[in-house]
Amino acid sequence: MSSRTFALGSRRLTPGWATPSGQVAPVGWATTMGLQRFEQRLERLVEGAFSKALRGGIQPVEIARRLTREMDLLRRVGVRGLIAPNVFVVTLSPQDADRFQSFADVLARELGDAAREHARSEGYVFVGPVEVEIRSDPSTRAGRYRVTAEVREGLDGLAVASLILSDGSRIVLGSEPVEIGRLPECTIALSDPNVSRRHAEIRRHGSDVVVADLGSTNGTRVNGVSVRERVLEDGDEITVGTTAIRFETS
Repeated sequence: MSSRTFALGSRRLTPGWATPSGQVAPVGWATTMGLQRFEQRLERLVEGAFSKALRGGIQPVEIARRLTREMDLLRRVGVRGLIAPNVFVVTLSPQDADRFQSFADVLARELGDAAREHARSEGYVFVGPVEVEIRSDPSTRAGRYRVTAEVREGLDGLAVASLILSDGSRIVLGSEPVEIGRLPECTIALSDPNVSRRHAEIRRHGSDVVVADLGSTNGTRVNGVSVRERVLEDGDEITVGTTAIRFETS
């Protein structure tokens, strides 16, 4: 696992992106926009606690910037493409850890999302689920922090695939199918009255992930199109009843 100790600052930006208007973006546009979205999401989620934590010292966006920097530094060529680290440990001083304590879980989740977003923008792939842990270390001075990163394969060597529910929770797909429906025993049990008892199933098929309708009353849609069975791609939106579920491969 790579480890570096540093103060605030330092980043690497990637050229060649186009802005939403179609113009050639300045160097680092995609990375900068991703970090701005990270900060805005975190601020909305934790509000008062976030404002208090930002009065001085380490800023969450600086940690996110370092995390994406580690991904760039440690990427490597693999069979599936450019493989980036997927397991990160952020080590803070006790003082800084106390500042973030009230929203440490939210911060870890948002840092994970920042890593996934950076991977999509740079064309990186993960060989296992993204994990972020925040630790406190008495030997670390206030205002300084470490980010360690490593590539760690998932169980059974399966390609990374996840379902993101409407509340933001993430279900990592393993080797077993995921069933969606109103029955309590379904993997994703929904109270949506427009969803059938056993509505749809998401399963692996070789290197692909497939969604299949299970004969539901109202059908299953992918990106607004009704399907019986379909291979999913990164970013696809699966709709059952009035419930939307996003599929991600990062």
